[in-house]
Amino acid sequence: MSTTALDCSLVQRLVREALASRLGNGHALSPLAPGGRGVGGEGVASKLVVNVSARHCHVTQEDLERLFGKGHQLTPYKWLYQDGFFAAQEVVTIIGPRHRMIPNLRILGPCRDHSQVELAFTDAILLGLDVPVRKSGDHRDSPGCYLLGPAGMVELSCGVIRHERHVHMGPSDAEYYGVKNGDRLNLRIQSSCSAVLEDLLCRVAPATKLEVHLDTDEGNACDLAHATHYELFK
Repeated sequence: MSTTALDCSLVQRLVREALASRLGNGHALSPLAPGGRGVGGEGVASKLVVNVSARHCHVTQEDLERLFGKGHQLTPYKWLYQDGFFAAQEVVTIIGPRHRMIPNLRILGPCRDHSQVELAFTDAILLGLDVPVRKSGDHRDSPGCYLLGPAGMVELSCGVIRHERHVHMGPSDAEYYGVKNGDRLNLRIQSSCSAVLEDLLCRVAPATKLEVHLDTDEGNACDLAHATHYELFK
């Protein structure tokens, strides 16, 4: 591929991202309309929600202030499906090797005790990064990057991952499916590109709604936006 073609592709991507941000579609999680029920044990399952989680980052309060200024607090832009969590108005630019970058990387709140970037494989390839598939907080053998904000820059020595597909659930849903925290379930999706995604990590916690998180590569591969039905099963 020629250098001109590469430049044109990058410009097109940046234009699409800028338009999405201006039109208010830059939030990290995009809910789907169709619902589904799981295949599990006795009792009644909660409504199954499947969301696509686009690239985003989490930051500590210290890193937030380095990026946006002393005393800065995250401002909610869109509340997410799980109570208490939100896509923030604040966005940063992520910079990888050889100065490759992606602008408008949205921060999710509230702040955490570690900074972390979650990308799909196509995002990582664009940045020139070889990212491992990890659960949140597991940064072993992961590359780092630079995050650039309006007030400064933060260098992460590690923490850029592809967050493995997972399902959030509360204790009652875990009992219904017959799983515990750390177990695995499969997801069947009916669409124009029907697929079964295996080994979703079960993340069980009190007061958690039943929700699957996939990344944009996975969502696009199975045409999740036009799915007519989905279900969890062992």
